[in-house]
Amino acid sequence: MDTETATASPPPSAMLTCQKLERYLGEGGNRVQILRQVDLVLERGRIYAVTGPSGCGKSTLLYTLGLLDREDAGQIWINGNKVSGAGDAERTVIRNRNIGFVFQFHFLLPEFTALENVMLPMMKLGELTADAMQARAKELLGEVGLGDKVGRLANQLSGGEQQRVAIARSLANQPDILLADEPTGNLDHHNSTLVIELLCRMARERGQTILVVTHNPAIADACDENLPMLDGRFVEPQLPSVP
Repeated sequence: MDTETATASPPPSAMLTCQKLERYLGEGGNRVQILRQVDLVLERGRIYAVTGPSGCGKSTLLYTLGLLDREDAGQIWINGNKVSGAGDAERTVIRNRNIGFVFQFHFLLPEFTALENVMLPMMKLGELTADAMQARAKELLGEVGLGDKVGRLANQLSGGEQQRVAIARSLANQPDILLADEPTGNLDHHNSTLVIELLCRMARERGQTILVVTHNPAIADACDENLPMLDGRFVEPQLPSVP
């Protein structure tokens, strides 16, 4: 699965690195290359936006870097450790320990409270006591402005509140990396602004690395760096023309 076409070690300051990353979808005559020899270095404590038209490979890149999809070629490192080619069980452990995910749809369990939803990743990792998990979940919900709604069922929260619970959940295991796929896609302007400001603030305070896939130029402008994609690879940003 993983080729040896890329052998250079990632720089010491890198949190997430990929080299010559390739990903295909489909079989036989319908097989299509989605990622084309992608190279990327994401530094600690920085926030990156991946932008580009629909179908250019943004979400596929996110899922492949997050070990939700398997790379067809190339290498991936997290915090200097090579993770490409890892088996399913190891990939699950790496995701639980090192990576937080925020998606366009919050994927909360509606029959669980906000507190219980945030506790789920900690329960899966299994490193904290029940009391410690509950205390951390309450702390995170307080940080996203929902300290007074810890006992509210997920389906009793507004869309913006649900997405803030999802952000708190993504931070439950103190991941080094946060991957967000259109995190404000279903929110109005006010809640979109709150969510992106929250992501940026919490990442900078914790020294986390964030990679956001977005069509929203306001989100891209709020990030430290914009990485435009086209046809499965990164391209140089287009500068505005001078009259």
